[in-house]
Amino acid sequence: MQRRAFLASVAAACAPRLTWADVGSPAFLAAGKQGEAFFLHALSAAGETLFEVPLPGRGHAAAAHPTQAEAVAFARRPGTFALVVDCATGRIITRLAPPDGQQFNGHGVFSADGSLLLTSEVVADTSAGRIGLWDTRSYTRLTDWPSHGLGPHEIRLLPNGTLAVANGGIQTDPVDRAKLNIPTMHPNLTLLSADGNLLDQIDLPDLRQNSIRHLAQSGDAIAFAMQWEGDPAEPVPQLGLWTPGTAPILCEPTPQDAFAMQGYAGSVAATADRVLVTSPKGGVAMIFSADGTHKATHHRADLCGAAPLGTGFLLTDGLGALMTADDRALSPLRSGKTAWDNHLVPLART
Repeated sequence: MQRRAFLASVAAACAPRLTWADVGSPAFLAAGKQGEAFFLHALSAAGETLFEVPLPGRGHAAAAHPTQAEAVAFARRPGTFALVVDCATGRIITRLAPPDGQQFNGHGVFSADGSLLLTSEVVADTSAGRIGLWDTRSYTRLTDWPSHGLGPHEIRLLPNGTLAVANGGIQTDPVDRAKLNIPTMHPNLTLLSADGNLLDQIDLPDLRQNSIRHLAQSGDAIAFAMQWEGDPAEPVPQLGLWTPGTAPILCEPTPQDAFAMQGYAGSVAATADRVLVTSPKGGVAMIFSADGTHKATHHRADLCGAAPLGTGFLLTDGLGALMTADDRALSPLRSGKTAWDNHLVPLART
């Protein structure tokens, strides 16, 4: 019996890991809430839930392994969990914990070959940014890098292997998330090399209270979405475009549309020629061309999750709806009982 058990364990260890095709080829991952329970969902391109995995608390974003049917679900910041999920069985492979004195900050990303997981983190007492590195064969901690700013939130791996980091610039209380440095905050958008070295960095000196939060790839440019911590009576842009080596471009709608955002961008997504930014506070989705020209403003309560879908976008809201968006309109796609959380994460097609 002992020999048979040993051989079975060896066979299980040597068995090939399942791919995303083996679990129905989902197109997106999204966290959501049903009643008082929280889940990570895998969605088809039509917005249908292919499977769901229970979470111990409210989820925020997720990271999808590029080939294997594995995902990491991150808690809403400050992070109390990052769960590695076997999406073929729903089994929790492991629960990650940052080093003592650090917290996860809502986002992470796999390396292009899937061998590394990179996580957005902060030193709890100071909000100094760190990027955690994990070996995905065993999900052991390898090291961490400085993010070169305070309060990093979304991190994004670019096609050339560099890492874009949205350093929000806000120091927060490690327990109640109270914002401690609004008068002196200094967000930035940072570019790190594949080995963690600082390559480039921009800030917005005239808009230092516009916290840089979320990122998308728009051709050669990085689209960055912001949250305004300054005077609410001042209409400021919530979206920018930065091609490294050049000055950033701010995407400025009319003052009326800027006010509709209520100073808060929740998610950003990009296609080949369009960039979309959402505001759940304002119930707004705005679309811009790749050069920053305003193209459309759409209104629906509690819009937030956004991802590219063909030449347009797929959006989710906190009321259970999924819809598509383009320059012309929002179009209903599906609705249900899941209150969708902030982000809709596209899976790379491999």
